[in-house]
Amino acid sequence: MTKNGRGPTVLLMAGNHGDEYEGQVVLTRMIRELEPSEIRGRVIIVPTANVAASLAGVRTSPIDEGNLNRAFPGEANATPTFAMAHYYDSVLFPMADAFIDVHSGGTSMDYLPFASISTSGDAAVDARATSLLAAFGAPISIVWDAVDLRMAEVAAARRGVAAVSGEFGGGGTVVRGGVQIVHRGIANALRHLGILPANEIKPANSRLMEIPSNDFYVFAAEAGLFEPQAELGDMVRSGDPCGLIHFVDNPAREPVQAFFHTDGLLVCRRHPARVERGDCLGHLARDVAT
Repeated sequence: MTKNGRGPTVLLMAGNHGDEYEGQVVLTRMIRELEPSEIRGRVIIVPTANVAASLAGVRTSPIDEGNLNRAFPGEANATPTFAMAHYYDSVLFPMADAFIDVHSGGTSMDYLPFASISTSGDAAVDARATSLLAAFGAPISIVWDAVDLRMAEVAAARRGVAAVSGEFGGGGTVVRGGVQIVHRGIANALRHLGILPANEIKPANSRLMEIPSNDFYVFAAEAGLFEPQAELGDMVRSGDPCGLIHFVDNPAREPVQAFFHTDGLLVCRRHPARVERGDCLGHLARDVAT
């Protein structure tokens, strides 16, 4: 935590899921880079919100199998994952004016890098979050309407905090482009908030998109071997093939075809070839109508 003079407080978090690395790289770097004398306000940096999961290189806690980003607002006297969520929700969120929670696809998904916000229903909070999203300046900015109330960014918004999240890579590795986007975006956000000098903001054109319903997702109908039939960044139409699920233990059986249910840009695709029934195979986003 670094504080200097009067100004807003921003909470920066990564490692909410332990196998999502781009944010962990950037925030450990920013701990070394930020000069306290240049800060006006307070910066709280949590480079790995779930240390046990990050050290094990897995999505959820190896201690209690808890998914931190599905544990908010948490519970003080519960298992470690829910206790951590309670601390973040009851102690750190009330201290913050803004919150940036950096995610990626981890070992299960690949993403086109994007920043995002989840609408809260509070017009004032949503306006501040939208402004912060624009300042972050990712190549794609997504507004989520269908949200999970157990997620960190949603819990922060309930506390009146302007919250930005996003997915910046995946595949269980560190995506260099994602690291660059996150580093530039957080620096822009700090300048936008007045925590760093504003004359150094590096604006970027951002494509504003939305994911308004579950129709934008494709899920596996059966377990098997997934063969993708679309690439990240493809524009697809409803009825286009998403991929085939093959049955190597029964080669005589015809593969099951998965289709897209609407039009849009493929921003996320399954990374491992093996899938179980119900696994997400990919999802789309569409441009916000202007």
